[in-house]
Amino acid sequence: MRRGTNWFLKHYGFMQVSEIMTREVETIPPEASLQQAAAAMEALGVGSLPVCDGKRLVGAITDRDIVVRGVAAGISPIDGLVGDCMTEDIVYAFCDEEADEVLARMKTLQIRRLAVLDRDKTLAGIISLGDIATEPRAAALGTVGAAVAEISEPSRPRK
Repeated sequence: MRRGTNWFLKHYGFMQVSEIMTREVETIPPEASLQQAAAAMEALGVGSLPVCDGKRLVGAITDRDIVVRGVAAGISPIDGLVGDCMTEDIVYAFCDEEADEVLARMKTLQIRRLAVLDRDKTLAGIISLGDIATEPRAAALGTVGAAVAEISEPSRPRK
């Protein structure tokens, strides 16, 4: 028998992002080359990396940023820098936020992962749909499938 959200919260309480986020996160500095970023993504099997200046999060770089903002614009992957192609204004979550609130934000913004900061605004980890989906307590809420469906909703290419 499937239980509702209220039952779950009454018996298990809220989950903070810090309980389910991935803590060991590779980062890249803004002065690294696009080629270094692509090689790091390939080695890690990921499609994005947080960009940090020391411990301070300054943006994110994705494989799409490298191709669309870099290569398509004629920037050399060897000479072009991460800082030239990264997304600066990224959405993030705080460690002490409730996971259900962050999942709702991810659904609204149609994004699959968020950087997680501590209250000093230092990178503490990453939370992804995968982190939430593999957390047994979150699975009881039954909201992960709905989030994936909404976030993955097909979009049409620009004409």
